[in-house]
Amino acid sequence: MRRTAASSSFVDDYLSYLLARASHRVSREFHAQLKPAGLSVPQWRVLATLVDTPGMSLGALAEAVLFKQPTLTKVIDRMERDGWVGRQYGQRDRRKIRVVITPRGRKVVRGLLVKAKAHERTCLAAFTDAEIAKLKRMLRDLLQRSKNG
Repeated sequence: MRRTAASSSFVDDYLSYLLARASHRVSREFHAQLKPAGLSVPQWRVLATLVDTPGMSLGALAEAVLFKQPTLTKVIDRMERDGWVGRQYGQRDRRKIRVVITPRGRKVVRGLLVKAKAHERTCLAAFTDAEIAKLKRMLRDLLQRSKNG
């Protein structure tokens, strides 16, 4: 196994662990800002994912927010009761459902999107713009390649 000078154990050089640990640390710091806004982490993920879309199927949304579909359905039920999202049913096939963000949902998430970007800037302050762009490009590539491979 190839080790770098800085790594002394398996997990210090294991991609899956490094990604999970980085995600956990960065997410935990931002997630502390959700509670005062009245949002749980699952609700934040849903609203942040839907805000720039015309809506998504439950399956696509579940994949994007990292939840199994039955769990997401329960989250969507609560969010619909709170007026943050709605369900749009297909005209030809009412089994086809798109989840859409409502104006109230946009209002709830708008300030948090700004805070999320500010938090991201703080987390990445030690990196150059080129390094940040490369990191994000590599992560998107990793996701795309692992999805198809």
